[in-house]
Amino acid sequence: MEQIHAGRHALVTGGGTGIGLAIAKMLAAQGAQVTITGRRADVLEQAAAATPGLHALVMDVADEASVVQGCATAIAARGPVTICVANAGIAEGKSMAKMDLAFWRNMMAINLDGAYLTVRECLGGMLQAGWGRTVFVASIAGLKGLKGAPAYTASKHGMIGLMRGLSEEYMGMGLTFNALCPGYVDTDIVTRNTQSIANRAGIDPEQARQMMVKTNRHKRLVTADEVAAAAQWLCGPGSDSVNGQTIEIAGGQM
Repeated sequence: MEQIHAGRHALVTGGGTGIGLAIAKMLAAQGAQVTITGRRADVLEQAAAATPGLHALVMDVADEASVVQGCATAIAARGPVTICVANAGIAEGKSMAKMDLAFWRNMMAINLDGAYLTVRECLGGMLQAGWGRTVFVASIAGLKGLKGAPAYTASKHGMIGLMRGLSEEYMGMGLTFNALCPGYVDTDIVTRNTQSIANRAGIDPEQARQMMVKTNRHKRLVTADEVAAAAQWLCGPGSDSVNGQTIEIAGGQM
């Protein structure tokens, strides 16, 4: 793969597994030094050991002090971040009737506050360089309501609102902000949700999995590499005029 990001420092939250890891590997293959963050040191270190150019960093996006310290550590080690992928998040469904304030706040802290804090700490390097790419990994739930998951839906709508606001605020300064909105992706999160849905609905896990498969327009799960391919385009040459956009990756128009 062409080394178009040689000399650049990318930071990917939730970069030890799933979509985050697929994007991190893509960026590393293009020459970037990539800091992957998450809460599980063993998972991050295993991923970094397997792929040259990946660097593990334990960081909790829901904790402001952790994000401030983590980003400062990464920048001190590998220079200013000019590619920021706000990917870390949780996906858990709970109806309004069963949801309490603690559940709501935890969802917002990780999915929305975490994205804000990460981008905030990385913006300085982009502004200094006069070039930067920020990719928010949102969801189709950021574009439409998701039944049984109002908190998750709200958090992803908020992420897209943040992205759109930033794209306007820094327009014309060499920075772009865009969001990827995948449908159900074949990752560990879907595996966990499959069991959760099965338990709630009283069905077997395969039936639950098929419910998610049928939600995607092409009737299959999206792969993490398909999402990474969209991120590759947004971070690569020729995407300078793509800013403030939401890109659906769900097999068809939602």
